[in-house]
Amino acid sequence: MAEDVKPTRKNLMAIEDRIELSERGHDTLEQKRDGLIMEFMDILDQAQDVRSELSEDYQTAQHKINMARAMEGDVAVRGAAAALKEHPEITTQSKNIMGVVVPQIESSRVKKSLDQRGYGLLGSSARIDEAADAYEELLETIILAAEVETAMKKMLEEIETTKRRVNALEFKLLPDLYENKEYIEQKLEEQEREEIFRLKKIKAKKEEEEKKERETEETEIDPEDVERVSADD
Repeated sequence: MAEDVKPTRKNLMAIEDRIELSERGHDTLEQKRDGLIMEFMDILDQAQDVRSELSEDYQTAQHKINMARAMEGDVAVRGAAAALKEHPEITTQSKNIMGVVVPQIESSRVKKSLDQRGYGLLGSSARIDEAADAYEELLETIILAAEVETAMKKMLEEIETTKRRVNALEFKLLPDLYENKEYIEQKLEEQEREEIFRLKKIKAKKEEEEKKERETEETEIDPEDVERVSADD
């Protein structure tokens, strides 16, 4: 509270410095928040596209695998899946967006040629190949979706954190500092008025004393003058 602050010029200068620093911080955080929101909107658009693509790829993959099972049978489909020896590799790195570290997921050996799938040309069929292609495409979309969704979540968390900081400065810290500044200024003005009033009283008292001294000196009879008057008589 303002009453807890000592009304001194030193404290006033310190509060003014804190106000200036807080206002700069508030402006910087507002700019960061606005920048983060713009970046988030871009990622959100990308996420919506990826979600739509993921849904389409999933439906396509399901359709292809159902066709392969219907035409070739579950045993052939499971045998082709079991023949795969090289599995996809996932590596994660990071990138910085407006001070927010978000993951960057990279994959390798997701899409494979027919000879890399392990079941050979004679042990497969066009239906199984189409299903494998569809699921490889689906896996790549899943990896991209994981990257985008994680980035979007981290950006949203940072936006909320930044908003809380902006609000804390705007609605709590700065108003308290302004209140303290106003309180100290009022108290210093009161002290200044009291000091001026005190000095005026001292000056008036001193002038009154000097006036009385002059009047006393004017009315006081000099003994030598009395003697001279008696001698003349």
